[in-house]
Amino acid sequence: MSAETPLIAGDPTPQAAPLSGARIGVVTFPGTLDDRDAARAVRLGGGTAVPLWHADESLHGVDAVVLPGGFSYGDYLRAGAIARFAPVMSTIITEAEARTASPLPVLGICNGFQVLTEAHLLPGSMIKNDHLKFICRDQVLRVENTGTAWTSQFTQDELITVPMKNQDGQYVADDATLKKLEDQGRVVFRYVGESPNGSRNDIAGVTNERGNVVGLMPHPEHAVEAGYGSDDATGLREGTDGLTIFTSVVSSLTGGNA
Repeated sequence: MSAETPLIAGDPTPQAAPLSGARIGVVTFPGTLDDRDAARAVRLGGGTAVPLWHADESLHGVDAVVLPGGFSYGDYLRAGAIARFAPVMSTIITEAEARTASPLPVLGICNGFQVLTEAHLLPGSMIKNDHLKFICRDQVLRVENTGTAWTSQFTQDELITVPMKNQDGQYVADDATLKKLEDQGRVVFRYVGESPNGSRNDIAGVTNERGNVVGLMPHPEHAVEAGYGSDDATGLREGTDGLTIFTSVVSSLTGGNA
């Protein structure tokens, strides 16, 4: 892989050299906005980004998949409702639910999270923010589950700051589902402070029972490079908290050798 061209002054060197066995697919649907950002995050995290097209049933031998943010199919019907039936999703669902020792790791970010709930790879649903407005801001999250393929390099209860931008970001589920998520420790990220969108139990991200599928509403791929991440304590945009999502999955795929 050729070296990354810096977007700003500074060292854009990936956290680890690209490794065979760390090929991470990034899906593009009509209306996807953040696929290039997600691919860059994969590369900076030490993986090899592989573009996947929504109409293609093949995953081209990737070892993990990212469903990035945007407005797939214009969010017609419901956010993620049409993308869930894209040919690529049939293969992703099969591989993510495979009864093998290592099912496909899948990350859904924002609209990708919505697609995962529509596909029933994750429980619950996403509806419009309780204030009915689009929101865009830096958001503090608490990492509550470090046992997934995407969070293994965080520390328990670590506070991170990543940007968020959504209008259908309110996570909802019935009481029984919420209790199950809480009892099983499947809330992965939780909003700190006032909930930005009315999500139940301040939930920002959840995982499936096996820990290979994770969805979250905020955007870690926008906090992977100094100068373009979240504000730090001095007001400079130096935050790179989101990069650990991507180094975690690379480490998981390479046996901790990333």
